[in-house]
Amino acid sequence: MKKVYVIHENSEWTIPLFQRFEEIGVPYEEWHLSSGNINLSEEPPDGIFYNRMSASSHTRGHRFAPEYTGAVLAWLESWGRKVFNNSRALQLELSKVTQYSALKAFNIPVPRTAAAVGKEDILAASKAFQGAFITKHNRAGKGLGVQLFQQQEALSSYLNSPQFEDSVDGITLIQDYIQSAEPYIIRCEFIGGKFLYAVKVDTSEGFELCPADACQIGDTFCPVGEDPSPKFQIIKDFNHPLLPKYEQFLQANGITFAGIEMIEDRDGNAYTYDVNTNTNYNPDAEDAAGTFGMLEIARFLAKELN
Repeated sequence: MKKVYVIHENSEWTIPLFQRFEEIGVPYEEWHLSSGNINLSEEPPDGIFYNRMSASSHTRGHRFAPEYTGAVLAWLESWGRKVFNNSRALQLELSKVTQYSALKAFNIPVPRTAAAVGKEDILAASKAFQGAFITKHNRAGKGLGVQLFQQQEALSSYLNSPQFEDSVDGITLIQDYIQSAEPYIIRCEFIGGKFLYAVKVDTSEGFELCPADACQIGDTFCPVGEDPSPKFQIIKDFNHPLLPKYEQFLQANGITFAGIEMIEDRDGNAYTYDVNTNTNYNPDAEDAAGTFGMLEIARFLAKELN
């Protein structure tokens, strides 16, 4: 029997998807690729394959899951299997440098960024930045490695302190700090390569913005004032000039499902700074809006399977 095979390394993130599969009667099987083996000469099983590998797998003890996933996807694609979020999508998931290069090909503005390996070169690269800048990991997720600096001296102190944490791939990014008028970013969700909805994400408490992680926190609301607002809010009737470019970008790069994050500066200029191909959804925001990302993914894959 043909199935949907879900490739991943974090069982907590797949629970909502599997519940939707069961709800609408989609046969599926999970492939947890924190370990495993494949015989390249053996034909893969019949069905379709959904890659949900995450750039932050190493934070869960699955250091080589992305590399192994790359091998599995190459095997599947060599046998002509249909893979959603394919090998090219995995490349973008694992490298913000690759993301930015691909986004620029579609005239999608990204923050000015430098990449460096080693503390001396991180500091040297930062000297090209005037004013505030941030550092972040090239392979990351959930805001890993994001630090804000007002001057090079502060960066130097950080690099030589126990608090410095190198990116798992050794590449640190130095990037212009985009000062927004208000503390939020916009995350645009795409299913089947098409825009589904946009969610406004409060960043006043920092940049660890994974919706699935946030919904695990007991108090999911910002504890400010007597009328707290939720951290994640779906924006009704959202429209933006970048949406058609995002869809073209996704199609050209083998990405079927994604969340793309943008921020606007004080002058209203939008900069795209992250493409997450292992997208998750916030249940409170979806309940309030009456739209459900995992259900739409399950429906899309059901149609593709049949």
